[in-house]
Amino acid sequence: MFAVRFDRFGPPEVLVRGELPEPHAGPGQVRVRVRAAGVSPVDLAIRAGRSRSPITLPHVPGVDAAGVVDEVNVDGVAVGDEVFGAVDVARLGGATAEFAVLAFWTAKPPSMPWEQAGAAASGIETATRALDLLDVRAGSTLLVDGASGGVGSLAVGLALARGARVLGTAAPGNREFVESLGAVALPYGPGLRERVPGPVDAALDVAGKGSLPELVALTGTPSSVVTLADFSGPEHGVRVSVGALGGQPDGRHGLAAAAALFEEGRFRVPVEDVFDDAAAAHAAAERGPRRGKVVVAVSGWSSAP
Repeated sequence: MFAVRFDRFGPPEVLVRGELPEPHAGPGQVRVRVRAAGVSPVDLAIRAGRSRSPITLPHVPGVDAAGVVDEVNVDGVAVGDEVFGAVDVARLGGATAEFAVLAFWTAKPPSMPWEQAGAAASGIETATRALDLLDVRAGSTLLVDGASGGVGSLAVGLALARGARVLGTAAPGNREFVESLGAVALPYGPGLRERVPGPVDAALDVAGKGSLPELVALTGTPSSVVTLADFSGPEHGVRVSVGALGGQPDGRHGLAAAAALFEEGRFRVPVEDVFDDAAAAHAAAERGPRRGKVVVAVSGWSSAP
């Protein structure tokens, strides 16, 4: 199959397109012919050598994918189904390829563009997991620190769908975007406590830029704050959510719920840009500040490098 890979860690330029052996669906898995693959922060970290994920080289990047099922090793899905989901990068390889094996997935709504579907799965899982930990529900007020990026924008949309009021911090150029999501946009950076209008029930730190003490002060208790990006969280009594570890809940159930919300017109996956070239997509994803997800359109590739 044709795929993007890297043979050494480094900048986006280490990504090259070439031929690799096809992966195949094992027990409980499906394989898809990929139409679109998202670029997530973990993809950038793995490529740059900043991740602890136990991968081997050469490696195909990409956690998120959407495509058409062409191999099935599980009940409840059939060849020809359109799905979106995520790979297990350590065991199954990456998604920026002609074929990808998904570790978890859900049916793609027929009206959902491939680009949105390809960017969705891991961010929805992460956002759902965090919102569950914070018990975000109708009538509560959630502050998302770093609301314009891939995961932050999804957390805003999913929290609003639960009936919560959402405040979102963003850089000056992204506040209008955050407001377009339905959140109250706030200036990003220190002094946040003085800028927040009214009480806050829960806070989600997506940015990881040192705001945890202010978020604890805003909510009144460390138990009402979750961080996805600041591993000093335990020093402040704040939970760090990094997946289904240490008894934390898994957010995979959020994929089907988000798909249903999309069909109801109550949720979308904000996509900032779509590229045919994976190196250009990685370079764009590394530039900030972000407005949603960056996607690689795989279906337009030819089999030649």
